[in-house]
Amino acid sequence: MTEPLTTGLPVVAVVGRPNVGKSSLVNRILGRREAIVEEMPGVTRDRRSFAADWAGRSFELMDTGGLELGAEGLDARVAEQAELAIETADVIVLVVDGQAGATQDDHEVAKILRRTDKPVLVAVNKIDDPKDEPMAAEFFRLGVGEVYPLSALHGRGSGDFLSALTAVLPEEGHLEDDAWASVAIVGRPNVGKSSILNSLLGQYRSIVDEVPGTTRDPVDSYLSFPPALDAPDKARRLKIIDTAGMRKEVRIEDPVEYFSFLRSRRTMSRVDAAVLVVDVHEGVTGHDQRIAQEILEAGRACVVVLNKWDLSPEEDSDRRRLEQDVRDKLRFVPWARVVRTSALTKRGVEKILPAVEAAVNSHRLRLPTSEVNKIIRDAQIRRPHPRTQGKSVRILYAVQARTAPPMIIVFSTGRVEENYLRYLDHRVREVEAFGGSPIRFQVRRRTRRDLDS
Repeated sequence: MTEPLTTGLPVVAVVGRPNVGKSSLVNRILGRREAIVEEMPGVTRDRRSFAADWAGRSFELMDTGGLELGAEGLDARVAEQAELAIETADVIVLVVDGQAGATQDDHEVAKILRRTDKPVLVAVNKIDDPKDEPMAAEFFRLGVGEVYPLSALHGRGSGDFLSALTAVLPEEGHLEDDAWASVAIVGRPNVGKSSILNSLLGQYRSIVDEVPGTTRDPVDSYLSFPPALDAPDKARRLKIIDTAGMRKEVRIEDPVEYFSFLRSRRTMSRVDAAVLVVDVHEGVTGHDQRIAQEILEAGRACVVVLNKWDLSPEEDSDRRRLEQDVRDKLRFVPWARVVRTSALTKRGVEKILPAVEAAVNSHRLRLPTSEVNKIIRDAQIRRPHPRTQGKSVRILYAVQARTAPPMIIVFSTGRVEENYLRYLDHRVREVEAFGGSPIRFQVRRRTRRDLDS
């Protein structure tokens, strides 16, 4: 059974009502633009964590959605996420708006925080001018902790605040991001990515809502993973990143969604595998094909999850036609592993992680040079390369130069056609399937001078 894991760093949760500058403060602490900042309430929806450090102390910084008491619908779920962050954290930073003064919502949030015995720091934001610092004194009335006037935008007072923050951090445990592998859950908006993540985690981790595009920031979660067969005593961790829905770039007008789109793209470059979630009820769309193409171009292992399978036709013949349609439209990634699921009923979800493990193992597989050359030699005997401009083209030898993704370099006497490289890919997979992983080929020509030397 998989269980969520927490990191060994002390956790600092940044909470407060909407639009007080929580994400701006997170960016100020990190020294880079990571949390989405936009001048509209409620932009940050999921809990999102970052590794941060100050004066030699490392900690996990958790950005949250706005705590809005009495909220309904999606806002209520955002508030629930913030409350979960409070439960998880070792230290809590309550961010308030120094220009607006202490509002009723601030007092209600403070009432929740007074029930915890964890250290609480009050960051009075938007104190951009020294003459405004006396305004911060009003927030002592919240009765939850020391008050620190600062400006997240300009950095005023942030050094004193961070020194105070690190002073109350508990001693950190040992932590390295020693995950055995990392996987991104990708797909169009509203196909069930967060529902699948929540089913895998076994707890409410990412916000799930029927409004398309609910998840905006990539969210990292960790699962304890069954030990490998060759190392039964060694526990493993799997990092899972739930990404924002990958919309068509040309249709993104909202700047917040644009930043989320870029981060989802960047996420692809730092994972071992991608789980492409497809709404089987709608079928594989052109947008799904573009996302699959990005996975291929990034060289990531891939598992295709056909979600909402409970809505598929009941007749076996209709289901076979549906599956064939999926294979046809994703024919450029025929090696991807396919899992059928229903996130709603949780049927088939248990097959995702074994498929991910198999795909990652293929992604990291290295064939001995002798085996690679035997495959290539037998392939040429069965089907020689066609003559090019009246000249024969031979592959002299080959070697697998790297893994993740597997890269095979072939040394030839001339240009090797793309169709022939696809044939070689097929021949390699007849011997070793590399299921779930692309194989890349690189051709290096050997001239007559090279051969004679």
